[in-house]
Amino acid sequence: VSTMNAKTSSEGEEEASGMRNETLGESGCLGEAKRRQVIRVVYVIAALDLTFLFMQMGVMPYLAKSLGLDSVWFGYLQTIFGVLQLVGGYIFGRFADQFGARAALILSCASGIVFFLLMSLSTSIPLLFLSRLPAVFMHGIPGAQKVITDMTTPSQRAGALGKLGLCFGVGIIAGSALGGVLSSKLGIYVPTYVGLVGSLINTLIVMVWIPSQTKPKSDRHVTEHSTSQSGSLFSIREILRLMKFPGVMEVFIVKVFAGLPIGLFMIMFSIISMDFFGLEAVESGYLMSYFGVLQMVVQGLVVGKLASRCTEMTLLRLSVFVFAGVGLGMALMRTVWHYCIIAVPLVFAFSMLATITNSILTKAVPSSDTGAMLGICASVPPLTRTVGPTIGGVLYKQFGVSSFGYLQLMVNLGLFIYLLKSKIPLGEMKS
Repeated sequence: VSTMNAKTSSEGEEEASGMRNETLGESGCLGEAKRRQVIRVVYVIAALDLTFLFMQMGVMPYLAKSLGLDSVWFGYLQTIFGVLQLVGGYIFGRFADQFGARAALILSCASGIVFFLLMSLSTSIPLLFLSRLPAVFMHGIPGAQKVITDMTTPSQRAGALGKLGLCFGVGIIAGSALGGVLSSKLGIYVPTYVGLVGSLINTLIVMVWIPSQTKPKSDRHVTEHSTSQSGSLFSIREILRLMKFPGVMEVFIVKVFAGLPIGLFMIMFSIISMDFFGLEAVESGYLMSYFGVLQMVVQGLVVGKLASRCTEMTLLRLSVFVFAGVGLGMALMRTVWHYCIIAVPLVFAFSMLATITNSILTKAVPSSDTGAMLGICASVPPLTRTVGPTIGGVLYKQFGVSSFGYLQLMVNLGLFIYLLKSKIPLGEMKS
């Protein structure tokens, strides 16, 4: 009897220990302090990656113009970049699931090295187009999201993912400012040299600080016996399989269509800022910095607190409703000062929608498929950048700036009614 009691007690302790490990996530493997340290390092990597990316985005129009590229071919160049990011997002996510988040981040940083190296050597138009090819695997933010998803519990996930927006704000402000200063003072290729060295440093940081296994032991077991039906990195069947999990298709549709109208507006913003608002290049830069500051404040201070106090469905409905109000404001705005006021709820809704949908979708699929799900989510902005110039150009030319606002209002009002009436299952997929 005593032996049976001891055995029962031992089994109970093992079960309790397993439950604690599942609750603590990665802390059960690395320790709580180490886990937090790794997440902070991931934030640094993401901020540096975005800084280098925005540096080259600010320099690219001037570099293309210096090589004799006209506006039409520059549009083709941007479209190629968007298509490569669109195709590579899901492949990158599948790679992270199969080989680990650390390997995926190293792949992203290594692709950045090749990207900036080719860009620094782009003394002709063919080389400039060739420099876009490594962008297919440049997915620093999805790689960071994968690490954070693996190393946080479901209750912590939305807040931790939201803090990546702070990195986004740092990237916009620092990247835009550094790109302009370095190119004007030291030469147009200097930002690409800085990006090359920075990508090398990022690669070393990942290799030194990010552990080879970011999943808890229980999740690594599931990965080895993955529910995936295909070992290939790109499979339409795998995408359809993920979309069949309860609530995934509904939330993904909301994610795509809620942000589409404002995405079209932002693609056309450079033209709108010149023609509609009458801004100079310097003033447009100040406006982008203003957006960066708003992004830092909202994602660093607001999203995490709301995520800890409200349900995810409540926050999803709130973001869509605020988006509808933003659409009405955009339809009525006439000056850049009106836009600065509208930008506050706009950044809030945009940040909240991105964070909450990513959190919901990664919880709705098995832990062995979170990378693929994040890759699909990461493909949404490139999809908008691919189809956006054509649709946005027609809207702006035929109906004016107010058309973006009315489209935003109608789409999000319809989505809000849909979210109120439908009962989307937000069940959490257990390992």
